[in-house]
Order: sequence, then C-alpha cells, then structure tokens
Amino acid sequence: TNTRKIVAFLKAHPKVAWINYPELEDSSYHDLATKYFPNGVGSIFTLGLTGGEAAGKALIEHLQLFSLLANVADAKSLIIHPASTTHAQLNEQELLAAGVTPDLIRISVGVENADDVIADLDQALAQV
Repeated sequence: TNTRKIVAFLKAHPKVAWINYPELEDSSYHDLATKYFPNGVGSIFTLGLTGGEAAGKALIEHLQLFSLLANVADAKSLIIHPASTTHAQLNEQELLAAGVTPDLIRISVGVENADDVIADLDQALAQV
C-alpha cells in the first residue's frame, strides 16, 4: 500500500529519528497489529525528525502535496504538528501524559500516487 511504501522511505531517511507505525517490526504493537489486522493497519502514523520540533515544523512548511489539517483518514494526504495545533492548550506535562512530544508529527496518507508523496517528502526533508 501507499503507507507501507512511504513508511519504508521515511524509516531509511537519515533525517528521520523515529517512526511509530504498528506494522514495523520494532513497534510495541507489531504482534497485535499482525494478529488483528492481517490486511494492514491503515494510513496513519507518527514520526519525529533528528532536528526535533523545529525541523518538524520546517518539514510541514516545505511540503507541497500535503494539507495541514487535523482530520485523518481523508482522501488527501494530511500532516500536522499536534503540540502546536490540536493539543496547544495543554501544558508540557499534559502533552507528555497524552503521548505528544514536541517533535511528534502526525501523517495521514491519502490516495495520491505514493511516488509523488515520497518525492514531496524528499524535497521537503532536503530543506530541513
């Protein structure tokens, strides 16, 4: 699927510090995902960049194909930085309790061609 291809690209990218996607073998949810979702877990995942929060925000600014929106599972690819948008009302302790780290970026992959999405991510990461 598109998401698997995009996750594989990002996992191998040197500017990506971590990815949280249940199908990855290093995910703490991998066994459960395999058991309960044998056809795949869907199109939503989170990641952090080696440059932290500033790099994540810069990535979002340089993307051309993605929409900066809080909704998920749309037909178009979406990206958001929850700590400064959807969870901005929370203090630092509340953010961490909710699992929202300063570097966390949430992506929802849409129906666009995966190669186009990867090209957009690649050009944006080159500018971070």
